[in-house]
Amino acid sequence: MAEENKTLVTEFVLTGLTDHPGLRVPLFLVFLVIYLITMMGNLGLVVLIWKDPHLHTPMYLFLGSLAFADACSSSSVTPKMLINFLSKNHVISLFECMTQFYFFGSSATIECFLLVVMAYDRYVAICNPLLYPVVMSNNLCTQFIGVSYFIGFLHSAIHVGLLFRLTFCRSNVIHYFYCEILQLFKISCTDPAVNILLVLIFSTFIQVFTFMTIMVSYTLVLFAILKKKSENSRSKTFSTCGAHLLSVSLFYGTLFFMYVRPGSGPTEDHDKMYSLFYTIIIPLLNPFIYSLRNKEVIDAIRRIMKK
Repeated sequence: MAEENKTLVTEFVLTGLTDHPGLRVPLFLVFLVIYLITMMGNLGLVVLIWKDPHLHTPMYLFLGSLAFADACSSSSVTPKMLINFLSKNHVISLFECMTQFYFFGSSATIECFLLVVMAYDRYVAICNPLLYPVVMSNNLCTQFIGVSYFIGFLHSAIHVGLLFRLTFCRSNVIHYFYCEILQLFKISCTDPAVNILLVLIFSTFIQVFTFMTIMVSYTLVLFAILKKKSENSRSKTFSTCGAHLLSVSLFYGTLFFMYVRPGSGPTEDHDKMYSLFYTIIIPLLNPFIYSLRNKEVIDAIRRIMKK
């Protein structure tokens, strides 16, 4: 028995969202529709920004990069979840598990830093409009995006690298719908204290640093808006910044409860709800939050449809 217990796990079983067989097909259809809309919304926005020269500005360059990160985030989780709804075999290999977490973790970190550069872009555009073309050059925007993606890939690589120091020999059942890192710690037979500490430190630093930077930028923007005399100018600026802040609030609210408070956070069912929100719902909502009240995007859609 001792030797059997020491057998290392090379594959895991994902229990998914529900144990009720009758709910699997309805849930499959719901999440399939959500995934298709998510991909059409985000990739459609990327193509629209790429095709329309009027949208070749820093703000839309960042928005296109954010939409691509959202598409990657959703695609790292949803397809496997959809397969498991209809399959009796919920097995995922160790390599697939690490890969899934890597791409999801990278996308989430990239989104944090892209939201920062989008906030900085709005700050420069509204508080220093005359300097905007000089400060927000195409070269600087490309560098901002490149650094965001680099930090995202590096951050996720650190955690995946540290996961390989853990061994899994007790249980291979993950009571979740994807390979979430905190769930892997629960079934590790190696002490994951170092991993947990680094997740807490990195998550706290990244989320607090990026969130505070965003808040400072939008506070300065708010004061600048209130000084504007034109009612139309105020309304347009509030509309744009309001969409950004709504996206920021949804994204950071769920991430905070999952990774900044992992030891004293909510129950497992609440964990799943938070995870569903930032892996599936936020990527669905973002293209609509940023586009529906955006006149330039709507005009671009009309131009594309006319062609």
